[in-house]
This record gives sequence, C-alpha cells and structure tokens, in this order.
Amino acid sequence: MSKLGSLERLLDEAAVIWTPLGELGDLIRGNGLPKSDFTETGVPAIHYGQIYTFYGLSTEETISFVSPETAASLKKVDTGDVVITNTSENFEDVGTPLVYFGQEQAVTGGHATIFKPNRSVLGKYFAYFTQTPAFEQEKRKYAKGAKVIDVSAKDLAKVLIPIPCPKNTKKSRSIQAEIVRILDSFTELTAELTAELTAELKARKQQHNYYREQLLDYGGKDVEHLPMGDERVGAFTRGGGLQKKDFAESGVGCIHYGQIYTHYGTYAHTTKSFVSEEFAKKARMAKPGDLVIATTSENDEDVCKAVAWLGDEDIAVSSDACFYSHKLNPKFVAYFFQTEQFQKQKRIHITGAKVRRVNADNLAKILIPVPSAEEQDRVVNILDKFNTLTASLSEGLPREIKLRQQQYEHYRDLLLSFPKSEEAA
Repeated sequence: MSKLGSLERLLDEAAVIWTPLGELGDLIRGNGLPKSDFTETGVPAIHYGQIYTFYGLSTEETISFVSPETAASLKKVDTGDVVITNTSENFEDVGTPLVYFGQEQAVTGGHATIFKPNRSVLGKYFAYFTQTPAFEQEKRKYAKGAKVIDVSAKDLAKVLIPIPCPKNTKKSRSIQAEIVRILDSFTELTAELTAELTAELKARKQQHNYYREQLLDYGGKDVEHLPMGDERVGAFTRGGGLQKKDFAESGVGCIHYGQIYTHYGTYAHTTKSFVSEEFAKKARMAKPGDLVIATTSENDEDVCKAVAWLGDEDIAVSSDACFYSHKLNPKFVAYFFQTEQFQKQKRIHITGAKVRRVNADNLAKILIPVPSAEEQDRVVNILDKFNTLTASLSEGLPREIKLRQQQYEHYRDLLLSFPKSEEAA
C-alpha cells in the first residue's frame, strides 16, 4: 500500500530500540474513585472499568464526573496522558489504554495507572502498540493473579516498547505520528463501513416490519378474525417438565423456552438440543407445523416470542412454554406473533412483576385473522423474501466487520513489528 511505502521511506533503515515504558515517561498509580462518587456534572472522571467497556482508544470527553472536593484527592490526568487499566477478570482487558485529549484536566482512580509520556513517545503510538501480540507477550511476563488478573504500575514500567530512531527525537516522533495517522485512517474506514452496513440492516428490518404489519392487517376486509383457541383454528398445550439438565448429546429434538429468545428465529427445521428417547416418552411433544411459544420472560417484549417448528419429527417442549397446534400456515402464524396487532392483545393478558407471563388460556382468547390458504401462502412468500434478505445482511454484517478488523490488525501488527536492535540510530 502507498501508505506503508511512505512509512518505509520515513523509517529509512532507522534503528529501533525496545525501551522500558518507565524510561518513556512517568507512571502514576490511581487511587480511590468508587462509582458512588460520580456526579452529574463537575470534574471529568475516568473509572478503570469504563476503559474496556465504553471507551475506544482515545477520548476528548468523559462519561462520568466527580465533585471538585472529591477530585482534589484523586490523581490528575492531563491532555495527552494515557490511562491504563491494571486489573480485570480477563487477561485481555488488563493494560487497556485510553488516551485522554480533553481540554479540561480529568481525574482517575484505583486499578488504573496514568502514563505521562515524555518527548520520546506519543501517547497514541503507545496505545496502538498495546493492541499487538508483542505487547501481550510483554504484559504476560508480569501478570499476577488467577480470578482477578493484575499488572502493577511498577511492572508496567518494565514493559518494552519499540521506539524508532530514539537518538533523533524529531524524526522518531515523525515516524510515530505517521504510524498513528495510518492506523487512525484504518480505524475511521472500519467505523464508517460498520455504520453504513448497520444503517442498511436497520433500514431492511424497518422495511420488513412495515410490510409485515401491512400484509397481516385485514381490518375492514372480508376476513374473519377468530380466537386462536377456537376449535376451527387451533389449540394450545402447555409444555412439560423439561429442564436443561435433561439434555442429551443426541436423541429426540427438544426446545427449551430460553432458547426461543437466544437461538431461534421465526421458524426452525432442526433443534439445538435433544433429550433421550426414554425421556421423550413422558414429555409434552409438539408436532411438525406447531408453533412453540415462550410464555415467560423478564420483559414484556420477549414474552410470547414464538418459533414455528418445521422439522420432520415430533419434539419435546419445556415448561414455561406452550405449543400451538392449528390449521393455518405455520409461518403465517409465526409472522402474526411478531405484529403489533398481536402485541396489543398480548399486553392485556400479561401478569407478574419481575417475571412476566401469559398463560395458554389467555393466548387462546387472542384474535387472529384467518384468510384463505392461498392468501396465507402469498403473505408468507413475500415475508420470507424479506426475512431471507434481512438474515443475509445480519450474517454478512459481522462477517464483513470481522474481515475489516482482520485487515486492520494485519497492518497494525505490520507497522508495529520491529526487530530488536542493540544500537540506537
């Protein structure tokens, strides 16, 4: 790439010295700052846990603040400083940096170290280096603990950082700045692509939802609306005592109510889990074409999430779920469960406080439009096309982002992979 070519010219065979971080600036361990000290306004504050859960590589603003009185006893973060996490339950998160570019002085607390770089190194150059395998190897030497991993400020000072052309500070900083510029460019391009693809996916989902609502709205049309429990339509059966401990590696397919939220979409041809044939003999079994419905959830939106079972065999259904045996197109019913028309009727029957429920008897009271079989097939064919397109985008989005991330990591590691040298240029 041309960007890498310009960097090679800038390096011009300059030597690179791997230098302990402690020689490149001051390392100051933070103190105090529990989240209970946060205020709505005041002095900008950086909590160590926010560094690997909220922020990116750098920020000009903090999401938290403390009072001036609290800030007076905390360690200060100036613009250009790097706040580094010392502690985490995950090794990967230890040593995560946040370069602070805010105009107002900030503060930080315990489990974080402030790195105040001297003229030898750019804070953001160091921050990008912390993302490389080389830095991971360095910090692994000093990581301590089992459940909670810690790399102290004292040990961070020993971590070796590659500094190009260290005897010529101006040239060294120019090289570091060019590396930062290139990596910033890659980061920006990846972010733009992610935003673009995410927006497209959102638009497709909105389009799908719009047509689903329109296609299944038969108000004012010559289409009968019947209670779902009407004998001309179908009947609900409560699931049995299936628990996760009853799962087997193979056997008879089963659906646990919790999987309806986390694993299944509108319909399924195979099950994620199985039970033994012996267990299946005493289980409540749904037949091909039945709708399996989660009747319990912690929120109103998820309760009554449903999946149409389109496999070839009967499957076991857990408690906190029911299945609906009916005379309609299974996908038509599944799509109906996603409409606002269904949701409005469902909300009337929700009970419970922390755990929200809708029982099978109340589901049987909900009115469903019953158009001709041909009309049901027409609606399903249209919505299936939207569903396929949306699913393709949903699968393609993370794959494309992953490819871009891999490309970024490749060039980042290429830019920051320096041979070790004994002499400085």
